[in-house]
Amino acid sequence: MNDGKRLLRLAFKRLEQELPDRLAAASRWLRHPSSRLVRIPAALLLILGGIFSILPFLGIWMLPLGLMLIAADIPFLRKPMAAFAMRSVGLLERYRAWRARR
Repeated sequence: MNDGKRLLRLAFKRLEQELPDRLAAASRWLRHPSSRLVRIPAALLLILGGIFSILPFLGIWMLPLGLMLIAADIPFLRKPMAAFAMRSVGLLERYRAWRARR
């Protein structure tokens, strides 16, 4: 397995630890190779929804999620999206630690 794919897998696993069980299971299912026919359209819809985040039911949160999903199929996106996910989870952990100290 190449380095980008390994890093993306680790990033997804770290994110899944933060998700509720049902969402983590959905994430694992979407990343499975047999789910490619669902993963690519879902990723494109999330990216499109993130671009139009000015609408009330859409949000900017959709853009990185869509990019993470599509990175499973586009090699040059794997490392940057893995790094983004790891930094995001690190920020979440630091925020939680800060809140616990207050």
